[in-house]
Amino acid sequence: MAHRILICDDESDIRESLRAILLDEGFDVTAVAAGPNAVAESPDHDALLLDIKMPGQDGLETLAQIRKRGVATPVIMISGHGDVKTAMEAIRAGADDFLEKPLATEHVLNALRRVLDASRLTRENQELRSRLGLTRLVGDAPVMRKLLADVARAAPTPATILIVGPSGTGKELVARSIHEGSAVRSGPFIQVNCAAIPETLIESELFGHEKGSFTGAERKQVGKFVEADGGTIFLDEIGDMSLSAQAKVLRVLQEGEVEPVGSPRVVRVKVRVVAATNRDLTAMIGQGKFREDLFYRLNVIPLRTPGLSEHPEDVPALVLHFADLFARTNNYRPKRFTDEALMALAARSWPGNVRELKNHVERLMIMTDGDVVDAVDVEAPGEARSAGPVVVRGGRVVREGEPEPDVDAGGGAAGTPAEDVWSGLLAIKTLQEFQDEAEKLFLVARLAENGGNVTRTAEAVETPRSNLYKKLDRYGLKKREDAT
Repeated sequence: MAHRILICDDESDIRESLRAILLDEGFDVTAVAAGPNAVAESPDHDALLLDIKMPGQDGLETLAQIRKRGVATPVIMISGHGDVKTAMEAIRAGADDFLEKPLATEHVLNALRRVLDASRLTRENQELRSRLGLTRLVGDAPVMRKLLADVARAAPTPATILIVGPSGTGKELVARSIHEGSAVRSGPFIQVNCAAIPETLIESELFGHEKGSFTGAERKQVGKFVEADGGTIFLDEIGDMSLSAQAKVLRVLQEGEVEPVGSPRVVRVKVRVVAATNRDLTAMIGQGKFREDLFYRLNVIPLRTPGLSEHPEDVPALVLHFADLFARTNNYRPKRFTDEALMALAARSWPGNVRELKNHVERLMIMTDGDVVDAVDVEAPGEARSAGPVVVRGGRVVREGEPEPDVDAGGGAAGTPAEDVWSGLLAIKTLQEFQDEAEKLFLVARLAENGGNVTRTAEAVETPRSNLYKKLDRYGLKKREDAT
């Protein structure tokens, strides 16, 4: 089937010249003279050749309207000699390429091939991800059926969504499922881990900055919200965002306007916002750490991802899904899990939730001899195990019999058993204080297991090192300078 190409130019001779060239190459061509016609026709075409200088609605405004409607049709801007700078601005605003007048046949055809090939690759990638199950939520337990039903209802709407759930429960997967079921599925999906970006840089990352707007800003940067224009932005770990950045996110949600750092003007964007957190935002509001108005803007449709302990009956299906996915994506020999192996895995505790289970399945696929994984392989002696009971000594959580790492948690009675630590946690009155103290003890324990080495600890708990440093500073934990 021939590609459908749309031409928009107010000069009839250019329209007809381009139309003749493309018809000779076997394209299906439509030519219009005004921007509003291009906006209306663009969803039904595979690419658009768009002139910048036109009376009334010019090419930039036409492009903006196309992207605001969530239309991802590739756009090639046509510019005169004096319009190259403007054309480059259009590229940053969502155009895919530009051609300079006078138009050479070879240049026109090459530009069209480039954008059509890129669009095809994007579609194929989305189809491959769907076929491989990379964005498929797995589970038949009641809590998972409810989540799947809620995602199916929420995805086609433009509503803002807040995903809440423990770490490792698939919040990113839910966000991608929402994007792929939405009206902007052909647009970009931009993910931002708010916890991994230093507080001093998060506004620049989200909203962009002008060259020279601060020390180190050697060139202009387009922010993530502008990158996501016409698609979805996923703000992961939004509870770690500063109050200043929260105020700017609120402005985007209310006004559809982004203000780059150091810029005197605002940029209009139309973005589907999906946010996620494993923290109690209502408690943070009470502590003055999260804006109440932003919470209500984000929490239009709340979704909750359950911990694996809430649906252990889904473990066998998840194991088989991850095993099949690993084999296909890595061209690895398939292996069969016996019923006994599946039962043994389902009976285990998975504090890291689905992420921990997935990593464990991949390890079994690689390390198990033969083509069958049995219960004995699940309980293999080579598997990492606890090196002894955990105790708190001098304010440090350590393994019994091991030397204490150079990590200080501050306070605490020497030799307190782990059971006493649990009792102390239960004595805490508020949920947020409990979560903070539990996270603090968890991090100290993981640091103890890794000899105080921050890099190894960050890898072990599957968090960026910058995020771990933030949490160590937050809880007043000292770390060895040579452990980084």
